[in-house]
Amino acid sequence: MNGRRVVVTGMGAITPLGENVQDFWNGLKEGKRAFGEISAFDATDYKAKMCAEVKDFDPTKYMDFKTAKRMERFSQFACAAAKEAVEDSGLNMENENPYRVGVIVSSGIGSMQANEREHQKLVDGKKVSPLYIPVMIANMASANISIMYGMKGKNVAIVTACASGSHSIGDAFRAIKFDDADVMVAGGAEAAICPLGVQGFTNMTALSTNMDPDTCSRPFDKNRDGFVIGEGAGVVVLEELEHAKARGAKIYAEVVGYGATNDAFHITSPAEDGSGAGEAMKAAMKEAGVEPAQVEYINAHGTSTHHNDLFETRAIKYAFGDAAKSVSINSTKSMIGHLLGGAGGVEFIVCVKSILESYIHVTSGLKETDEECDLDYTMGEGKTRDINYAMSNSLGFGGHNATLLLKKYEA
Repeated sequence: MNGRRVVVTGMGAITPLGENVQDFWNGLKEGKRAFGEISAFDATDYKAKMCAEVKDFDPTKYMDFKTAKRMERFSQFACAAAKEAVEDSGLNMENENPYRVGVIVSSGIGSMQANEREHQKLVDGKKVSPLYIPVMIANMASANISIMYGMKGKNVAIVTACASGSHSIGDAFRAIKFDDADVMVAGGAEAAICPLGVQGFTNMTALSTNMDPDTCSRPFDKNRDGFVIGEGAGVVVLEELEHAKARGAKIYAEVVGYGATNDAFHITSPAEDGSGAGEAMKAAMKEAGVEPAQVEYINAHGTSTHHNDLFETRAIKYAFGDAAKSVSINSTKSMIGHLLGGAGGVEFIVCVKSILESYIHVTSGLKETDEECDLDYTMGEGKTRDINYAMSNSLGFGGHNATLLLKKYEA
């Protein structure tokens, strides 16, 4: 496919392993696990009690108090991650046409906390906040970032559950590739560790009830029993190559492919044969003009649920054929849990760091794969491997599939 080249020039992350990209990445390399009992509320009577929280987060480190008060936690995470990414990129909006700089930073849910809080006011006969709607809705992550920086270009939010962050980066990539923008701030954010969120996922049997922080999240393991809910944000700055070179920006990696499909199968389960996610992977490789054997690394969706890990394994085999046995796979959720709409953003960043440092982190907690999960999931310890092409997969409730393909940058 013809179009302009798109590169990554900035990255920002708020995660349970650290409030910046380097601390997050160091934690992954060290195999740290961010799991513990829920502290955001009293979960004594809950079946699922484990989570991966961003501890002691102070939004006023990233914005003034008044601005922070007008944002819910997911928006605060998004703006904090965007601040790191923009500063990392060296982008100066005074030198840019603001209508050529856009934002697509999404959340799969928005603010469940605001829903809980304001509904209780209604039940108690108290006044519902006039800010309830504008702080709760999922597009406010993108909106607040654009307001913070005066970015007046394309600004949307994509709500595709756990694929929201990856779809956001993919659509931002396409916006630049086909000349709708020169720069895009893109990614995802989520903060749903609250009673409604935890009970909702628990009652659909999606969450792990394992109380052991060393094994509660173990993607691809035969004894996996569900995902652990996490929170945070991952945001990147994407830029047209010549625009980045003209301003002397450092370039981390190149985005070369994007695939988006739907299983049209079930509201929560992926397609059992892996065809939907497999076709998304094929589409990303086709756009990049690469063969499966050229892709060295896949950051899997890898949620630690029975259906996801089994059907994603089938999807990789569907897309890669014989090359599935030689690709290195891992799951970042094994250490930070599932960030839902924020997962795609942070996992994209992991792919960039893996390319830069030729390192694939361990899938923590994985001790024994089940019979059909028989690929290389980076079990036991991380490994050094030269990576020219890295792929990131995200699968969302509703059958949404998103695949992003990155390449080591070559001038």
